Amino acid sequence: MLPHVNVTKQFPSAYEAQVALDKRAAEAAEAAGLPHILVELVKIRVSQLNGCAHCLRMHTRDAVAAGESVDRLAVLPAWWESQYFTDQEQAALVLAERITRIADEHTSPTPDTHIPAALSEQQIAAVTWLAVVINGWNRIAITSGYPVGYPVG
Repeated sequence: MLPHVNVTKQFPSAYEAQVALDKRAAEAAEAAGLPHILVELVKIRVSQLNGCAHCLRMHTRDAVAAGESVDRLAVLPAWWESQYFTDQEQAALVLAERITRIADEHTSPTPDTHIPAALSEQQIAAVTWLAVVINGWNRIAITSGYPVGYPVG
């Protein structure tokens, strides 16, 4: 088990750089015309793969607030078995999963999705940045031991 040291408090300038990178990735997603719900789906799926409770709670709430359905969120861990997701969303999810599992990319089977048919080069680049950033946030939150408790009240 990794020791939980709040890395954001130890080196706030590195945290601020991560916040700035997050903002640039969000701007790239918007410039590429990616729907907000697709952005949240990418963040949720990557956080599921990494097991980051803090980011899962945050981005699930954000997705619901943006109009995402509980049904689609419920099947997101097995999205390829459903008909709930558009070709664009499927391509973004495949891309985000491949980036997250980059060490296994060459040996793991992936769903049959032709990414360039559903996403433009600009959108592929934007999804790549989103996946890179949320992977960073997942690692920051997990290793720092960000608390995730049930709200009292």
